[in-house]
Amino acid sequence: MHIYVYIKSASSAPNKRAGQRLIACTAFPEKLRGLPGSGPGPGGRAALCRHCAGLPSAHVVRLLGHLCAGLRFRPRSSRESAVERQAMELGAPSQLWLWLLLLLLPPVPGREKESDSKWKVFIDQINRALENYEPCSSSDCSCYHGVIEEDLTPFRGGISRKMMAEVVRRKLGTHYQIIKNKLYRESDCMFPSRCSGVEHFILEVIGRLPDMEMVINVRDYPQVPKWMEPAIPIFSFSKTSEYHDIMYPAWTFWEGGPAVWPIYPTGLGRWDLFREDLVRSAAQWPWKKKNSTAYFRGSRTSPERDPLILLSRKNPKLVDAEYTKNQAWKSMKDTLGKPAAKDVHLVDHCKYKYLFNFRGVAASFRFKHLFLCGSLVFHVGDEWLEFFYPQLKPWVHYVPVKTDLSNVQELLQFVKANDDVAQEIAERGSQFILNHLKMDDITCYWENLLTEYSKFLSYNVTRRKGYNQIVPNLLKTEL
Repeated sequence: MHIYVYIKSASSAPNKRAGQRLIACTAFPEKLRGLPGSGPGPGGRAALCRHCAGLPSAHVVRLLGHLCAGLRFRPRSSRESAVERQAMELGAPSQLWLWLLLLLLPPVPGREKESDSKWKVFIDQINRALENYEPCSSSDCSCYHGVIEEDLTPFRGGISRKMMAEVVRRKLGTHYQIIKNKLYRESDCMFPSRCSGVEHFILEVIGRLPDMEMVINVRDYPQVPKWMEPAIPIFSFSKTSEYHDIMYPAWTFWEGGPAVWPIYPTGLGRWDLFREDLVRSAAQWPWKKKNSTAYFRGSRTSPERDPLILLSRKNPKLVDAEYTKNQAWKSMKDTLGKPAAKDVHLVDHCKYKYLFNFRGVAASFRFKHLFLCGSLVFHVGDEWLEFFYPQLKPWVHYVPVKTDLSNVQELLQFVKANDDVAQEIAERGSQFILNHLKMDDITCYWENLLTEYSKFLSYNVTRRKGYNQIVPNLLKTEL
């Protein structure tokens, strides 16, 4: 969606090109920064465009000596778009004034008016989300510092040796120690590849870490419900607001993700390599070439996914969603009575405009990958988190969907009817992941998290007997 704004100073004559300029801007004021007259004053262009953004289409108002045409949709073809821009920018003043005069007429009752009214709720939500959004401009991982502060708040009273001994005794995770810039671990690890994925990042920053010890949970589920008193320090990759676990970047950024045969036989991992593959695939499937059918492939790790599968069977042109097998698959009952679909490589998801993300047992590992397709992500539910989720905002970076999917058909109709709006959300989501979820950001988060955590230990850590030193593994080069 674009707003075409005709700027005309009060002193300029209509037949002079000086002082007259047609500006194509979006409904998002941040894109106007740096333009002359885009300051906070009431006559600034940012204020003008914000005003226009709230107007019904085909209306024009006079605002502080300016003329603006509000919410004019981009034509269907790029040829039409180019013709319109050329006509607006180079056409004779008389033609432009005629165009503005026609727009001053009230809109014809009917389909357009009904359409504006129908989607107003969503447009208003997008505008409010953008007005309240404060983008992270930092080039390091400080975007996520608030998550670290919040997660460590329950432990500001200190973590004693006695408390840590109790945490280790309960076997709620794997016990690690960092002593004199060396990493030690108990021999037992429930999922060795997951522990290896965690250890990779700790070893990357261990030369800058003080002595400490911690228990890292590599299970899927968090371990410290808020009703547990006192709160105990357990690191987990995902949680809900009902848990006190301390979130850390999941092992899958390096290795230890779910093994999917035959596409990911060694498990999902190497986020750095995956980023490159997804960016290449996104370039091969730009927005205009993408299939406008909503898409999902995944196993039935949560019944919350069922409504989309059933909707796809009812309306396959709207949604293409099927269940695949996982390690727990036993019969077609596990895929809602239909044969399991073939697994599809994540890079092949980029062919589709609309991609769905659901929780699994906990937060879904696929979420970050979907954004890099340049597709519009539909995120179902908001209960489960990873450390980077709080910086991703509904309607700014993705489309929020109710957990029961009761609004999914209306949302799909909205994005299909407002393709430019959908594309802009998709672009913001993709840019955020590209800019703020690099491998350097993951390493940076680990360093900041462990450094802050160590400040709450109220005792000097001593090495436990029988703990072996962990050294770097050979570089894992496959996805």
